[in-house]
Amino acid sequence: MNSDEVLAAFDRELRREAAPGGAGSVVERDGDVVRMIGPEHGWNGILWSGLGDADADAAIAEQVRHFGALGRPFEWKLYAHDRPADLDRRLLAAGFTPEPAETLMIAEAAGIAAEPDAVPAGVRLVPVTGQDGVDLLADVHDLAFGAVHEHLRKALPAQLAAGTVIAVVAMAGDTPISAARMDLHPGTAFASLWGGGTVPGWRGKGVYRALVAYRAREAVARGYRYLQVDASDQSRPILERLGFAPLTTTTPYVHP
Repeated sequence: MNSDEVLAAFDRELRREAAPGGAGSVVERDGDVVRMIGPEHGWNGILWSGLGDADADAAIAEQVRHFGALGRPFEWKLYAHDRPADLDRRLLAAGFTPEPAETLMIAEAAGIAAEPDAVPAGVRLVPVTGQDGVDLLADVHDLAFGAVHEHLRKALPAQLAAGTVIAVVAMAGDTPISAARMDLHPGTAFASLWGGGTVPGWRGKGVYRALVAYRAREAVARGYRYLQVDASDQSRPILERLGFAPLTTTTPYVHP
């Protein structure tokens, strides 16, 4: 995999030429800024910008004004290779707050799909197809990540109905212990992995790896070439061992 070529394709297909991210979302192009406007419980933010020293501050101010008029908090998704080089400082000056940085990692889906099925004994992977499964997934995320994921309960059913997401829950008997989802981006080479949270007591047993391999097989079956992950410091070592390559970092800058 040529990292420079894949990163350029990622920037082009999922950022600069991005399609709406689900039901109720629209993508707008405002000069050299690409933004996504989602429903109140969905994602709102800046996907890509091609700014220079002379126009960056004005473009940032315009996005703050635009989302403020909508009454929406929003995220400026900043990548380490974005320009200008001091865009992070400019966002801070405009009232944005950075959240923890993550690593953009990408792998050939077929290679990950070929991993042996390593589901731990007594655990089964159950596809999410309706509200009951959505509630199980959100319950697991609440426990695994220590936050309430009410937006998933509201957004996922419509995404499932539209066929833009694959979701799966790992069950130990009747108890959900881990869950993950994968966004599909029709017309691109990429599928995006999200979640993968595992409850305490089941971590380090291979459940996360099994969920990655499951989603890789689903991606290959639908014709996607690459898997993309915004990896935390906890998941990055696991993903590297599976064959994901770190390409850059990404930091969410959030405006209230």
